[in-house]
Amino acid sequence: MRTQNPLLAYILIGIGVFFLLRELKLPIITDFYSWQTLLIIIGLAFLIHSYRSRSYQHIFTGILILGIGIHLHGAAHYHFWIDHWAVYLIIIGLAFIIRYFKTKSGFLPGIAFLAIGVLFIYSTAFHSYFYWIYDVIALVERYWPIALIILGFVLLRKK
Repeated sequence: MRTQNPLLAYILIGIGVFFLLRELKLPIITDFYSWQTLLIIIGLAFLIHSYRSRSYQHIFTGILILGIGIHLHGAAHYHFWIDHWAVYLIIIGLAFIIRYFKTKSGFLPGIAFLAIGVLFIYSTAFHSYFYWIYDVIALVERYWPIALIILGFVLLRKK
């Protein structure tokens, strides 16, 4: 008999292993007893499900959740980890590019997200060249609700 929802099964197995290892208190993996590890497990479950079922629509979600989990874990536990908001753009770009290898869609958005993320991370190192980025970000942070309003009106006008 074939299981109806293997994704849920993978998530439950991963969470079960997480809590079992937490109860066993193995000293070598004490850094992984955190909520960030649950994100990593959920991301891995999406990837395993996507590759085992050969339906690759969950690759993007899996890479996104896995990448965010790894980033948050690294930022919480390692002092050398880059804790910059542009890392999320790089994770999104990597998710698009990895999905591209199986679905042949999303390469250009992936490259764009990667390039913008790297530009924003290195903009602090080359402040004299990228001073204008901070002005643009301040403008976007102040007026982003206008973009939501315009998007709402566009969706209302679209039939």
